[in-house]
Amino acid sequence: MPYTYDYTSVASGNESASARYWRFAKMTLTRWTRDKTFVFDGRSYPYLYHFCNKTWKNERGVEIPIFREILLRHQADRILEVGNVLAHYVPIHHDVVDKYEVAPGVINQDIVEFAPTERYDLILSISTLEHVGWDEEPREPAKLLQAIEHLRDRCLAPGGQIVVSLPVGYNKFFDGLLRDGKCPFTQQHFLKRISKRNYWVESDWNGCKDATYGRFVAHAICIGIIQG
Repeated sequence: MPYTYDYTSVASGNESASARYWRFAKMTLTRWTRDKTFVFDGRSYPYLYHFCNKTWKNERGVEIPIFREILLRHQADRILEVGNVLAHYVPIHHDVVDKYEVAPGVINQDIVEFAPTERYDLILSISTLEHVGWDEEPREPAKLLQAIEHLRDRCLAPGGQIVVSLPVGYNKFFDGLLRDGKCPFTQQHFLKRISKRNYWVESDWNGCKDATYGRFVAHAICIGIIQG
């Protein structure tokens, strides 16, 4: 499953093709001068360098390689993604629910109201669930738990798996669940950003609990797993 790149089309505004080629050159130079891989759960992954969200500057540089590998292992399964993220980086053939982003094939529905006719073997979500309830008006922090419970109880097939990533330091309600040991995950892993060069290492909650959410970049993420 190759990554998808488009260096020549104008994605937004009035940016010319030559400007995009120049950005590609800068991205390539950055990749050459930085570490090439990171380790997660005993496996080495290549950092992702991609125009979309400038992944060499933020958590997308580690999230996408991890979730792409999960996607590859489950290609024959019925898959749901909450939040339209992977389609910006790899070809996808699974269902996507996103309340706000309008795109071909995306189901625009609140996840807590989504009622599939058939359950899913794998449910993925990349830095999306932290917005549920937290960035809505009126704010409903506990809606995050409601969403996770709905995915587990109403959308996940027996024996299936949920894998999600959420930034630390963005949603104070989620941080509180981590702090108090009340997260609904059966497993949870942490990655911590340790450098402005966007290097990431494995950590634990104690190593990430003081992480802040910067301007468009997380300094720590939690990857939570629920086994059905």
